[in-house]
Amino acid sequence: MSFVPVLGIDPTAVSDTAEFRLGQHGAVIDSPTKLYKYIQYDTGSVGTAAVAGEACYYYTLDGYKNNVVTSDLSDSVEIGAGILQAVMTDLQFGWVQIKGAATMTIALTAGADGDPLTSTGAGDGTLDVSSAATDINVAIACDISDKEIICDFPF
Repeated sequence: MSFVPVLGIDPTAVSDTAEFRLGQHGAVIDSPTKLYKYIQYDTGSVGTAAVAGEACYYYTLDGYKNNVVTSDLSDSVEIGAGILQAVMTDLQFGWVQIKGAATMTIALTAGADGDPLTSTGAGDGTLDVSSAATDINVAIACDISDKEIICDFPF
């Protein structure tokens, strides 16, 4: 796969109108090992807030193709979308980190350093250890006590 991400983005920027194409990839010049994806946030049926540093998931069945995410696991199909980079309100636009080292602001549901991580079985905003062949692995636990992971979310 070959593509060119937008360089020099501000991954913490949030807006009420789209400033990039949804699904556009972005990178920070001084951090070339981190890749981001431009998404729209949906608070879901219970109004789950977007918290910077927490995991989010593709919203309902069409979330991936529409690049819409939520932190409400019950409104998702349990496919991890990335790590939120900013607080967002309902229907705002912003970035999620999809590749590279990240530090979460919420503890993982379980696991140990080196474990593969999934959204399946996790709580809102977090990840859990992959335990079944059908789990979609989206990250690797690096230092679980410091909430450090290596992101490997779907493009």
